[in-house]
Order: sequence, then C-alpha cells, then structure tokens
Amino acid sequence: MKKLLLLLFAALPALMCTAQDAAKKDSLLQLLPQTKNDSAGIMLLVKVSALYAKGNFDSSLLYMNKAAELATAKQTAACAPFINNGYFLLYYYHNDYKQAIAYAVKNIAIGEKNSDEKLLAKTYNNLASANNESGNYKAAIAYSLKCLAVTEKIQDSAGFPLRNLTVSNTYYNLKQYDKSIYYSKRAIAFGNQFNNSFAVLMGLNNMAAAYSGLHKIDSAIAFFEQQLALAKKEADTMTMYYALVNLCQNNFTNNNLAGVEKYSAQLHQIAPEITDKKTIAEIYNVNALRFILRKEYTQAKAELDSGIAYAKKENADAIGNLYQAYSKFYFIQNNIKAAEDYAYKYDSLQSVANIKELNFYIEDLSIQYETEKKEARLQLQQAQLQQKSNLIYFLVAGTVALLLISLLTYRNYRNRQNLQQAKIDELEAEKQLTATEAVLKGEEQERTRLAKDLHDGLGGMLSGIKYSLSNMKENLIMTPDNAQAFERSIDMLDSSIREMRRVAHNMMPEILVKYGLDTALKEFCGEIDRSGVISTKYLSIGMSDTTISQTVAVSVYRIIQELVNNTIKHAGAQQVLVQVHASAQEKLLALTVEDDGKGFDTAVLKQPGGIGWDNIRNRVEFLKGKVDVQSAPGQGTSVLIEIKL
Repeated sequence: MKKLLLLLFAALPALMCTAQDAAKKDSLLQLLPQTKNDSAGIMLLVKVSALYAKGNFDSSLLYMNKAAELATAKQTAACAPFINNGYFLLYYYHNDYKQAIAYAVKNIAIGEKNSDEKLLAKTYNNLASANNESGNYKAAIAYSLKCLAVTEKIQDSAGFPLRNLTVSNTYYNLKQYDKSIYYSKRAIAFGNQFNNSFAVLMGLNNMAAAYSGLHKIDSAIAFFEQQLALAKKEADTMTMYYALVNLCQNNFTNNNLAGVEKYSAQLHQIAPEITDKKTIAEIYNVNALRFILRKEYTQAKAELDSGIAYAKKENADAIGNLYQAYSKFYFIQNNIKAAEDYAYKYDSLQSVANIKELNFYIEDLSIQYETEKKEARLQLQQAQLQQKSNLIYFLVAGTVALLLISLLTYRNYRNRQNLQQAKIDELEAEKQLTATEAVLKGEEQERTRLAKDLHDGLGGMLSGIKYSLSNMKENLIMTPDNAQAFERSIDMLDSSIREMRRVAHNMMPEILVKYGLDTALKEFCGEIDRSGVISTKYLSIGMSDTTISQTVAVSVYRIIQELVNNTIKHAGAQQVLVQVHASAQEKLLALTVEDDGKGFDTAVLKQPGGIGWDNIRNRVEFLKGKVDVQSAPGQGTSVLIEIKL
C-alpha cells in the first residue's frame, strides 16, 4: 500500500521546499556579506545550508563547512549542536544515512553531557528517521520510543504530534499494524489539540495504511476519505493526490468500480498541479485498475506498460504497485504464468528492501564483533598487568589490614571506656533525679502540712477570736472613739484571716486537688487579674481531654506560679499571658508564659541565680521537659516549656 509521504517529512516537516523557502533563501544570502564572524554569523551559515540541503548538495556542504570552520576558529561550543544537525540534514536528504547517523550520534553525546533533554529528544527523532529510511527498523523503533519518552518527560507538547507520528511510521514498517494504529490515533489527537494539520493528515494516512495492512479495507477507505477531506480544506494538493491514489487502490481491492471511477476522476482534475514527476507513474497505475474493472484489458495493458516505462525512467517508487497490478491483470485473465512472473518481480523488489535491512544488521554485527575482539585484547593486557601488581597489592593490603586491626582494637577499647563512663553518668543523673524528686515531694508535703496547720489551726483560732470580740461588742458600752477603734481591730482581724487563707491556698491550693490543673490555673490567673497587680489572661487548649497525674499537675502549677511571680517582681510588665496546650495524641503538654515587660539578656540564666529560676529548672528536669526562653532588653519575655505526659 502506498504511504502518503516519506518518513522524512514526518520527522522534519518544517524543511519541505516551498516558494516561501526560496524567498527566505534570497533574503539570507543578502545578509551574508554583512554578517560578522561570530555566533550569529555561524547560525546564519547553518540556516542557508539547510535551505540548500534538499536540492543542491554542493552548495549546502559549502556553507556547512564554512560554519564548522568558523565555529572551530572561534571555539564556539554552543553552535556545535546546530552544526551537527545541519550536517545530518544534508546527508539525510542525499541518502547517505551512515554519515547522517554519525553526526546525530555526536549530538547525543552533547545532550547527555549537558543534560539537554530537549536536544536529546530531537536527535532521537532524527536517528529514528535515518534508521527508518536505511531499513534498520530495529534501531528505528528503539530511537522512536526513546524520543517519545523524553518528549513526554519534559512536556514538550509541541513535539507530541510529530513524534507519535514517527513511532507510528516505524511500527508500520515493522508490520506491527495494531501498534501503528495506536500511535496514529495519538498523533491525530495531539495534532487536533495543537492545531498541527500536518500531523493529523499523516496520522490519518498511517491509520488507513495500517488498516489496509490488516486487510480491513472498509476502515482503510473511511480514514483515507477523512484525509482527503482535510487535505481539500488545507488546499494541500500533494496530500490530496496520494489520498486519491490510495482510495482508488482500496476500492479496486473491494471490486468497487464506482469508487475507482469517482476518485480517478478527482485525481485527473488535480494532476496538472503535480510538479513531482516521480508521482505521475501512479496515475498510470490508477488508470490501469479502472480499465481492469471495466474488463477493457487492452487499454489496461497499455496504461501498465506506459507506467512501468515511465517509472523506470524517473526511478519512481510506483513500479512496485505497477508490477502488482500487472500480476492481478493476468490472474483475472487466467494467464497464470504471466501473473506469476509479475508477482515474482514484485516480490523481488520487496526482497531488495529486506536485503537492505539485513545488510544493516550484518554491518552492526561486524562492528560488534570487532569491538568485542578489541575488548578481549584489552582485557588480556589488563589481566597481565593485574598479575604483576597483585603481589604489591597483597603486601599493601596486609599492611593496611594490620593497621586497621590495631585501629579497631584501640577503637574498641575506647568505646568500652566511653560506654562505662556513659553508664556512670546515667547512674549519677538517675541519682540526682531521685534526689530532686525527693526534695520536691518533701517540699510539697511540707507545704501541704503547713497549709493545713495554717488553715485548720491558726485560721480556726483567728475566727474564734473574731467571734468572741463580736459577742463582746454587744455587751460593752464604749465611747464613739473606742467603738471606732474596736471596728478597725475587727477589720484588721478579717484582713489577717484572708491573708492567712491566701498564704495557705498558695502553699497548696485546695482547688488543684479537687478540680484539677486547668481549673486551678484559671482561678490563679483570675485572682491575680482581679487584684489589679497586672493584667493576666489564661488560655487552655485540650486540657479537658487529657488526664494529668497529681505529681505533674502540682509541679506544673508551681512552675507557672513562679514564672508569673517573676514577671510581677522583675519584668515591669503591663500584661502577662499564660497558655497551656495539651495534646493527648502526641502525649505532650506545652506551657507558655509571655509578658510585654522590659525583657533581659538570657545569658544571665546560665550564671548562678536566684532560688526562683533554680526551682523552675529543677521541676522541669524532674518532669524530663525542655525550656526555651526568648527575651531581649525592651522586647518582653516568652518562656516555652514542653513536658512529655
């Protein structure tokens, strides 16, 4: 089945020769005399060479050589990928695929060295095209898939349509038609998405050709008709030409004379616009198919003979289709021998293509064999050198091993010493922690005892004295001055009772024992706020969902009590904020006390200080917590304490 265009155009559509290219060539040539010998001049020479690449080999090579010489003289490494690509195109267009591949491989090395994945994707695509044209389909499919993988990785969306098309073409050449259809569909979808009508036209062509290969002729005709409609819309005469040729051939296969007549008539209408002489041979073939279905064999034979003569003269690819049509011509007339002769000629053309592919595989194997021989010789030389140096290595290794054993022995000895010291430190820390725990417990017990003695003993006595004095007042006759002095005494006694109760409460707040830490802290902060000494705010999060032991609760209460008292005494602050955040999931209790006071240099905390800060530090260490103090002169103070529950 005739393909739409060479794979070259699927890989490099931007370089198709047009009248616009000719105008561009003239404008670039006018710029050459004014160009300096710099990077811009090198790139201009490369562009001029590319415009000559398809038609005039000598001119294209001349400009490429000038660009390469200038780049070497100026040591302009950045131009190397463009120069390699220019040589690739030059040799590619003139069927010297070995040279083209060699220059593409140079760009692979540059892309890998610079991690330039965009250059790698383009070069893989070029290598796929060159190997496709040379018949090395094994390499072509490998490079096609590499190109597609890199293109998708770097999200080079503009390259999606054409690179899927390249994979589709390669699978078609390998006669893996299902895969060709899959990638054709992707090329069409991306072509529509990115407004690439060329990719859509080629995708439809490859889809139809693949269905033809699967002998699903009706499907093939449907896609060729879609291709023809789009080609008419785009005013693409050459694509219309090939679509009509393919439609005629497929309708002939379906024995549909009306279809052949219809598309043959359209083909003859656009034939005068075709400038490529090699394609004219296909018109002879279509005419012959039409006459065969009409059973007008004399006219059919005349068309086939003229077509073969023309194809041989112009070296046209259509000669294979003409041989195949001649074979069908004789089979229909029951001339088996003549039919087999032309079938043999057709098969011979296919064999030439297969031999071409096989030659590439043989050449690859020869190169691989020579490479393996060189590697074997190199390995032998390396083995001989290895034998000579083994003794030296053995002696050096023995010395190193002895030093290593000595080092490990000493290291083991030091590790044992360190481990013993660590155990001693751990025991001392546990001892210190136990002592601290005993001191804190003793302190709390003494506080509790004193609080009870004050509240139950002295408090009861003072309350009794107040009651007795109040009763005496009713039975005494006093002057106004004495009565006033008596009332002041009663008030002072009330104040003493309240102060005694406050001291007892601070020593061991009853509310902490009865209602828990959250309520006790809220009451403590509220009492300070009501006293007017300092504006105090309390905020708690997650306390209602967290169970805190009595020992921890008392220690936390004392820590916050001490921090707030320090703020009142030393900070000169207007406000203090107390926050308690309990996380049952993380088993963590976070305490924060912040004020807007005068602040201080936190370095003083490392010096021997007052009892208050030592008490805070001892309690935090007892609870195995962490303290972070943030302060500076004039910036207030923030103390964060984290305790594991």
